[in-house]
Amino acid sequence: IMIGYVTLGSNDVPTAAKFFDELLALIGAGRFYEGDNFVAWATGPDAPGLSVITPFDGNPATVGNGTMVALVVDSPEKVHEVHAKALELGGANEGDPGPRQDGFYVGYFRDLDGNKLNVFCMVQDTA
Repeated sequence: IMIGYVTLGSNDVPTAAKFFDELLALIGAGRFYEGDNFVAWATGPDAPGLSVITPFDGNPATVGNGTMVALVVDSPEKVHEVHAKALELGGANEGDPGPRQDGFYVGYFRDLDGNKLNVFCMVQDTA
C-alpha cells in the first residue's frame, strides 16, 4: 500500500462528516479518528484512509485544481450506487458512471466543499 490517508479541506467539518459518513458506509468504511476539526474514515485498521479537516493555517479551505481522490469498489453496480448517493447527498456530478478505457469503470463527483472524487472499479474488457 502506498497511500496512508488523503486529507480534504473543509470549511464545515460537521456537514462534510455527515456527507462522508453516509457515502463511505456504502463501501464499508467507518470513522476511525475524530479530533476538534478533523474526521477520518477507513475500511479497516491497516487500510488507507480519507479525512476532512479545517486547514491548519486558519485560511479557508479551497479546492486543489487537478486534485482528485479515487474510491475503489468491486463492481460497476457499486460505482453507480456510490455515485448516486453522492448526488443525493448534495454532491455535484462531474461525469456519469460508465466504462472509459482498458476496463476502467468510473463515475466522477464533487463533495459539498467542491473537492473532486471518483468511484471506480476495474472490469473485464469485453471488446
